[in-house]
Amino acid sequence: MRGRLLVVLAVAALLAPASAAATAAKVGYPSSIASTGDSITRAFNTGLVPLTDAPWNSWSTGSSSSVGSHYRRILAPNPGIYGHSYNEADTGAEMIDLPGQATAVVADGAEYVTILMGANDVCASSEAAMTPVAEFRSELGDALATLSEGLPDSRIYVVSIPDVYRLWALLKNNFWARTTWSTAGICQSMLARPLSTAQADVDRRTRVRQRNVDFNTELAQRCALYIHCRFDGNAVFNTAFTTSDVSTRDYFHPSLAGQAKLASVTWAASYNFADAVAPSSNATSTTTPTGTDVTLTASDNVAAAGIEYKLGDASYLRYTSTVSVPSGVTLTYRAVDVNGNMEATQTLVG
Repeated sequence: MRGRLLVVLAVAALLAPASAAATAAKVGYPSSIASTGDSITRAFNTGLVPLTDAPWNSWSTGSSSSVGSHYRRILAPNPGIYGHSYNEADTGAEMIDLPGQATAVVADGAEYVTILMGANDVCASSEAAMTPVAEFRSELGDALATLSEGLPDSRIYVVSIPDVYRLWALLKNNFWARTTWSTAGICQSMLARPLSTAQADVDRRTRVRQRNVDFNTELAQRCALYIHCRFDGNAVFNTAFTTSDVSTRDYFHPSLAGQAKLASVTWAASYNFADAVAPSSNATSTTTPTGTDVTLTASDNVAAAGIEYKLGDASYLRYTSTVSVPSGVTLTYRAVDVNGNMEATQTLVG
């Protein structure tokens, strides 16, 4: 009789709706960081050897005390991040390369991911060679989807592309800058014939700057689709860099001072990791003939970014309206705030 009872209990357990183990709340400073992007994030031309990468000077993941990278700023309050900094950027990279970098970041398991990509999509060999906006959008979307799917608990920070028109305006009267731009073929879409006032060149610069703006619009709009993604609000694009912020080796890349300014500007516009209060959510349910309709609301001490949910073992979706949960299916949900903090997951069986 005892054996039969055990069998019955075992079968009942197998037939019962699965209840996924709750994921603990995640708040405060991350314990790992990874950067994606191009030569800017590789801190190209800031080391002792000209025309080489110097990733230790990177605004995002660098270890140099003179830059004050995001990694260094997190390290002070959270020593647990020490040694968990990954720079997956690649000099010369364009948006088409971001999905591959995103895959590498997923393998790193980073809790905080920075993206500064697109300068090379604007700064092409000619205006015609710039990346079309539709391609830029698609490639960015693929990368963000990879990060969201592979790192569902991580914060993603998207930084605006610097205003290359400002660079032209800043240095166009510098003989050495003009000579270097021409000799090295740097950003000819914008920097070709820098002193020309011909209408064709004036119009070209205006169109190239508009492409810069269009790319940043895509960065903002694609990022907004993901609850764990934050855009810098064009903080970098709007920054008035000075001559000291630009390398005198190529008159294009940020100097060491430029990397420090990038770190400061982007840090101010990023998540406030000092916020260690998790948001909270509440579910209101109504029984239907086929399951349960669930309405979710969220609150937070600063501001809630929203709520994400999943049915069964599916991927998380952003909550926008009442969710119909089929009978026997488990709904998992959690609130996320504007600083990337997440409450512990909650579940409800339809």
